[in-house]
Amino acid sequence: MPTDALNTGILALVWNSGPIAKVVLAVLLGFSIVSWALIVDKAWQFRRIHRQTIEFLKTFREGRRPSIVYGAARRTRESPLSQLYTAAYQEVSGLGDVPDRVGDDADEGLSAERLEAVNRALRRAAALEVAQLERYLPFLATTASATPFIGLFGTVWGVIAAFHGIGQQGSASLAVVAPGISEALIATAAGLGAAIPAVIGYNYFVNRVKHWATEMDGFTLDLLNLLSRPAPKVAR
Repeated sequence: MPTDALNTGILALVWNSGPIAKVVLAVLLGFSIVSWALIVDKAWQFRRIHRQTIEFLKTFREGRRPSIVYGAARRTRESPLSQLYTAAYQEVSGLGDVPDRVGDDADEGLSAERLEAVNRALRRAAALEVAQLERYLPFLATTASATPFIGLFGTVWGVIAAFHGIGQQGSASLAVVAPGISEALIATAAGLGAAIPAVIGYNYFVNRVKHWATEMDGFTLDLLNLLSRPAPKVAR
């Protein structure tokens, strides 16, 4: 049994719409729910990344022993810079996941060959981090581009149905035309309602990915410069 709220306004139009319109609205609702869930998830992801990066850089900039910085990087795994440091440290140590003292007491900087190997490891790690940051963004782009057309399809179908009804009734008065047209336009409004948050979220997160890609490029250069110099006396 429909409730009183469904007997008036937009809800009544949705409730009384045809099967095609209801399918279109259901699809748009699904797109909207998933896109909002992804927007919230990505927002929290970038917030965690920012917080953990600050924590990692605090240890890194204190000039502590590489093994201590490595431990901090392992604790802040969501930070892209932590992952770059981990990749570089493991490449220098050559001991996989359990490096201990390798690289802590080096008196000279790394050779050109070792630096190139570290650079390759950093590029691989950066590519993986960018892919992780971009995960699910294609769905937001798809929602932003597809849902207006899905809504337009529902509107066109509704207009066709409205004119068919006009032909059957033999009247083109406003009282006959308006309900069908208003019902048809709901699909367009729903499509825009799904697309607008998705395109805003997509553009925002793409900019955040570019920001972190730039940060990783700068950190890579800093790390390579650091490894090319003789090891300074460090805090323990």
